[in-house]
Amino acid sequence: MYRLEVFDPAMCCSTGVCGPEVDPSLVRFAADLEWLAQQGVEVRRYNLSQEPAAFAGSELVKRAIEDNGIECLPLVTVDGRLLSMGAYPSREQLAKRTVEKVRLPLGQSSCCTPKPDGSSCC
Repeated sequence: MYRLEVFDPAMCCSTGVCGPEVDPSLVRFAADLEWLAQQGVEVRRYNLSQEPAAFAGSELVKRAIEDNGIECLPLVTVDGRLLSMGAYPSREQLAKRTVEKVRLPLGQSSCCTPKPDGSSCC
């Protein structure tokens, strides 16, 4: 099972439905994370304003903030490896690093999708 961690910037909530305007990217991403959890991926999400210890406890996150500033958030990792920085990844990007990788047939690489003629780009 994969572990996906999201390190959000400081905000009042991660759903995107709080405050005067709804942020559609947060609503989409929250739905994507729920979908991942239903696929068996362990999902953890940390908000800088509510859980600063999670940020301080991750060397990768601390280094990214030191090198790039707070603008590097949101930062998303899979099993401790960087998936994205500065933007929320799409469901497709999330699935490629978690769900689809698990479900590939034996002997098939995750580096590309087979072409319609059955050949592979790998």
